[in-house]
Amino acid sequence: MTVAAALRRARLDASLPVLSVLALVLCVLVLLPLGWLLWYGFTDKTGAPTLVNFARLATDRSFVGPFLSTIAIALGVAALSCLVATPLAWLVARTDMPCHRFVRLLVMASFVTPPFLGAIAWEILAAPNSGLLNQWYRALLGLDPYAHVFDIYTVEGLTFVMACYAFPYVFVLVANALERIPTELEDASAILGGGRWHTFRRVSLPIVLPSLLAGALIAFLQAMTQFGAPAILALPAGFHVITTKIWSLFQFPPQYNLASAAALPLLAVSVLLLRGQSWLLQGRGYTVIAGKSGPPRRIALGAWRWPALLFALAIVASPVLLPYAALLKAALVRTVSEPVTWSALTLRNFRFVFLEFSATRLALTNTFILGIASATVGTALALVAAFLTARRLVPGARLLGFLATAPAAIPGIVLGVALFIAYTRPPFVLYGTLMILLLAFVTIELPAAYQQLQAALAGLHPELEEASRILGASRLTALRHITAPLLRSSVVATWCFIFIGAIRELSATIMLTTANTKLVSVIIYDLNESGDLGAISVLGISLLVITFVTVAIANRLPTLGRGGTAP
Repeated sequence: MTVAAALRRARLDASLPVLSVLALVLCVLVLLPLGWLLWYGFTDKTGAPTLVNFARLATDRSFVGPFLSTIAIALGVAALSCLVATPLAWLVARTDMPCHRFVRLLVMASFVTPPFLGAIAWEILAAPNSGLLNQWYRALLGLDPYAHVFDIYTVEGLTFVMACYAFPYVFVLVANALERIPTELEDASAILGGGRWHTFRRVSLPIVLPSLLAGALIAFLQAMTQFGAPAILALPAGFHVITTKIWSLFQFPPQYNLASAAALPLLAVSVLLLRGQSWLLQGRGYTVIAGKSGPPRRIALGAWRWPALLFALAIVASPVLLPYAALLKAALVRTVSEPVTWSALTLRNFRFVFLEFSATRLALTNTFILGIASATVGTALALVAAFLTARRLVPGARLLGFLATAPAAIPGIVLGVALFIAYTRPPFVLYGTLMILLLAFVTIELPAAYQQLQAALAGLHPELEEASRILGASRLTALRHITAPLLRSSVVATWCFIFIGAIRELSATIMLTTANTKLVSVIIYDLNESGDLGAISVLGISLLVITFVTVAIANRLPTLGRGGTAP
């Protein structure tokens, strides 16, 4: 290739225009809605600057109470998640417990399950009067019809349900950390006379502790910013958390300025916690300096193998086994309290949902389209951003990385408020369209997708990309034909992660949907207010089936595509 040809190809490289467009997209996704949120929070209805909104938040008991309740519940969820996930992760990752892969699969199923759907399932199970567990308790002991041992409509019940769907975050991080502990370190401790407890305390725990702390932080943030479970369990109990309180401010007459001001403390707490995590972990990292380590040696439990399995199944029964059984029962009988017999089984709920209920088809279509579109757009955006920042191809790459990770500090309900305010006025009037929901889902899931792909790129040497550049390919061509095929498994995993997140999301969705853009999650929430548990169960099962089938197909794509021409 001549020098002139090389210079001509360099001039045609689209990396700089792509960077500019990407930066603009990220600015629109993040900065535009937050700018409007700040404007409304610090102004009154006339647009005049004021701090009255924040003064009311600090003095009005109807706002102080939900803030304090939110913090208390989030702390309880984080503590309970760590208490449950840590021993379960140790049993799955480091012991010879039977069926450990099956237990891990059930934990992943709890991650896929939307928390609002789990809350409804636990309504079926543990409502004080009609709950199945309380019915069995009364029948077993012959008690009066109003006796109960479980009451899900309490602060403790809400904390329990939210922990059921937050502990998988802690489990995944701790289990992965346990599996990465080099066997040689534990062997060296044993050779020097250290017992199992000493080895765990001085070797294993310091390596796992950062992951445990990160998991606790994620569980806390999930609980603090979640809308679905509190709306289903807290509002009937007569108390608010901050997300339900913000949502109530959009009821007629809407109070946009006060809602914006109430959302900003959530944003501030999220930013401070994320910064606090970095500060706490600074200087406390543990780096293994060694060659390739062997797989971790599993600890023999001996006679405790089967009791350990029962303990693990008891844990996963709360987020998966019992709720799934309750939903299936409610879908197949006329009333939830009716015992399961051949004569009681019916398909009436399925006929109602799929043949008579007019909103079902539109909601399923919207949900599937948005899930696919969000996963595809979000993965492409994260891949390009990660490629440009990991390779530091052009000036400004650090700014892209900051913009791609900034939405991690934006709770879903805060983003919903911000997008509602930003896109109900010119120049971008998107409220009432699926586009505003697509923006919300992509923004919420972008940080995790970007970080996952950037980590994958860090482990991929750029030699092949450089070779393609020498042969005249542009950077985008190298990304499309060289890098992306080599990262196929990471790309598919990222796509699945975003798809699951879009299906699970309710906090932002509840703020942004209209009659023509409702999703299955919103339909389930609306039906819950009318108490139609049979239809809810059918829709919930359909949502789970769509999620599991789509993720399974997506995970098959790398296998199906291995016969391609990617190097």
